This record gives sequence, C-alpha cells and structure tokens, in this order.
Amino acid sequence: MTTTQARTFESLNPATGDVVATFPVHTAEDVNAAVERARAAAPWWRELGYDGRRKRLRAWRTQLVQRSDELAELMHRENGKPVEDALGEVVLAVEHLSWAAANAEKVLGRRRVAPGMLAMNHSASTTYVPYGVVGVIGPWNYPVHTPLGSITYALAAGNAVVFKPSEYTPALGKWLTDSFAEIVPEQPVFQLITGFGDTGAALCQAGVDKLAFTGSTATGKKIMAACADTLTPVLIECGGKDALIVAGDADLDAAVDATVWGGMSNAGQTCAGVERVYAVASVYDDFVARVTHEAALVRGGNDAAAQYGPMTMPAQIDVVRRHIDDALARGGRAVVGGPDSVQPPYVQPVVLVDVPEDSAAVQEETFGPTLTITKVRDVDEAIERANANPFGLGGAVFSAKQGEQIADRLSCGMVSINSAITYATVPGLPFGGVRNSGFGRIHGPDGLREFAWPRAVTHLRYPSPLKVLTFKRTPRDVAWLKRLVKTRWGR
Repeated sequence: MTTTQARTFESLNPATGDVVATFPVHTAEDVNAAVERARAAAPWWRELGYDGRRKRLRAWRTQLVQRSDELAELMHRENGKPVEDALGEVVLAVEHLSWAAANAEKVLGRRRVAPGMLAMNHSASTTYVPYGVVGVIGPWNYPVHTPLGSITYALAAGNAVVFKPSEYTPALGKWLTDSFAEIVPEQPVFQLITGFGDTGAALCQAGVDKLAFTGSTATGKKIMAACADTLTPVLIECGGKDALIVAGDADLDAAVDATVWGGMSNAGQTCAGVERVYAVASVYDDFVARVTHEAALVRGGNDAAAQYGPMTMPAQIDVVRRHIDDALARGGRAVVGGPDSVQPPYVQPVVLVDVPEDSAAVQEETFGPTLTITKVRDVDEAIERANANPFGLGGAVFSAKQGEQIADRLSCGMVSINSAITYATVPGLPFGGVRNSGFGRIHGPDGLREFAWPRAVTHLRYPSPLKVLTFKRTPRDVAWLKRLVKTRWGR
C-alpha cells in the first residue's frame, strides 16, 4: 500500500509489490455523507423484516459461494495468503452468514416474560431493536471472515452498515460491498469507505449508532476515545497472546500438529493464533523435539508449495524481528530458525525455548510465525503463566482427562480442548476476549444481540384490585401488599 496522490492510495500485492487497485482517501465529509445515506436506507432494510432480510442474505450467500474462486484469488493477490487458505476463509464467512440469517429472528424476536407477582395483571415481553447505522472497521489479516463476523450479524439484525476495511485490503472490501449491492440494489444498505486512520476516526464521529472494531489494542483505545465524545457504543475485538497448554496425558501428535498450525498458519497473523506454549516437564523434551521437526518442514513463500504467504503489513516485520532479537539476547534459544528467518516480505518459522516470561516475545503480541515453548512443573504452573499475560482472547488445552477442568481455569474468552482455534469455526459460539483483548462479542446469539438493543414492554390486561403504582392507593392496599409479600416470600 502506497500513497500516489493526496486523495488516493494504492493497494499492493504484499508478495510482489504489484498494484492491485487504486482507491480514494475518503474525507470526513465523504464519511458523513455515507452515514447519512445509510441513515436513510436503514428504515427500509429494517421494514423488510426478518424474513425479507433472510431471503436477501441467503441470496448473497449463494453469490459468495458461486464466486468463491474469484474472491479467493483476489484475497491471495491483495492479502498474500495461499489461495487454498483464502478459499477456506470464504467458506468460514459463508457459514457464519448463513447462521446469522437463519437465527436472527429466533434470537432477536419478541420473547414472552413471566410478569411476576406485582404485575400479574400485565403481559410482559422483550424484543430487540436494531441500532440503525453500524460502522465497522475491519482488519487485514482475515479481511473477509473477520469483518463479515460483524457486518453479516449487523445486517441480519436489521441495521445498515458503513464499512471501512484496512488500507491494506480495500479491494476485498469493495468486492464485498459491490456483490451485496447486486443482491440489494434498492438502497445503500452496505457501503464502503476507504482510507487511513483519519477516515476511521471520521467514522467514529460521523453519527453511527454503534461501531465495531477489530485491530490492535492501541488503536482500540483510540477508537473508544473518539466514540466517547458522542457516547457511541463500541464493540472492540483486539489482539491476543494465546497460550496452548500441554498436559502430561496429552496426545503429543495432535498437540504438535495444532501447535505448528496454530502458530505458523497465515504467517502467524492470527489474533487467536498460538503464540505461547506451556508444556509440563514430563513431556517437554519429547514435545519440543517433535515441534522442532514439524516446524522445520513449514515454509513461507509465494509459490504453490509454500504453506503460508508474506507478512501483509511491512511494519509488522520489525515487530517480529525485535521479539526474536530480544528473546535471544535475554538467554532464549532458537531451535527452529532465528534472526535470519526474517526475509522480507517473508518470515520463516521460528521456535524459541528458554525465553524469560517478562520478555517481549512472551508478553507482547508478535503476530508472526513464531512460537515460545516453556517448560513448567505441572498444569497449575501452566495455568498461572497463561493467565499472567495482559491479553485474554483464546487458548488451547491438550489433555486426555483434564481438558474441561483446565479450560475452566483459563482467563480468556474462548478455549479449544485437544485442538486449536476450533471455536472460531462454530457459528453459534461467541467470539471475543477480555482485558487487553477487548470486550463485546461477534458470532452466535451474543453477536446478534451486539447489534440490537433490548426493549422491555408491559401490556395491561385487566385492572388490578390492588393499587400500588398510584397516588390513589389506600392504607388497605398497603396492608394487602404486606400480607401478600409475607405469604409469597416470608416463609
């Protein structure tokens, strides 16, 4: 990505440097205009009802599937990941789109509630109301699946959406909005804005009714500050430093496979990827030997045989280099790769051992194809170290008998037992973290509820002989109320 003029910028293929396309740098005025168009379109989209929106979203799903090869090829060119991985991302996004469309009414539709003793002469219900206009700021590492985890759930809930993709993947954002417009040509329900940080900041202050952000913790804090001026509610999904725990009764073959894939796939550019491993002493040496063998077989590149592609954002290479150098300077050892693994635009696999817990490679998000593996005396120490990190996105546990118990003690939003990152593939599960990993959830029922606010309704069915909520109540009414409460709850 480079700037060609003051009002345009180029999206570049991270592997070759070739120009993918040129896009406008939208100003605050442009962003405000997009939000106003969305404001006018939102009532029309909402009034289609759940059934009408479901039909449109299913038609979009069909189009995404039919053109999945085209979308995957574009993702390969603009994001850098292998076409096969890109296709897998499209499939994952389609499954979540399908779930959101199918379940929105079930989750958000009117629900009867027991009125209780004091309002027994009323009916009571809850329904969910779409916010109106939702702004979405998406990331570059999973530029289709991740933003659609907010976009499709917001659309299914009845909102219009204004989407700002990463400046590294605007062509994919345009592809998505253009394809949706072919299915829904009547109104600008799903719009694109492109640009850099200033464009995203403008979206925060353009009057959207809610904003969903995925990105770094540092940027997430800026998003919150910008939205605070207008009390705009936010959903923040930030990075992670996810730990994988290997217990003494773990299936080591499965643990090694998940460790290498979870740490190296997508060039390690996965917010919920594996970055730290804690293996108990009884299996540590065997585990490290197996990981060393398997990780050495993995290679990043742009050819058909490569398992992952380039680093999408060039500046991230400097972060990875700094973490490797710091770990080695602090006494760590590289059993796979090392400083020479940094070969821009690629980083070849790096596995580090004996790295101090307070080093950058253990405490900060690396977002590259690196792993730290640490020996611990037992599962208790593994849990303690896993929870000591300021992030709290996901985690993984490998144990034949203790998986559930270990998972229950981890301070993070998601856990896979005897696999890695599997929770992200289940549409009905919420996705999100705690602490520095953000708050709020996408996916599942919780993800749908993020994009609608609850409305409580009571409806008088018949007058009550007991006057309570009125200045016309009498001492007799109060006496009857006291007697009723004692009968109901006083024994």
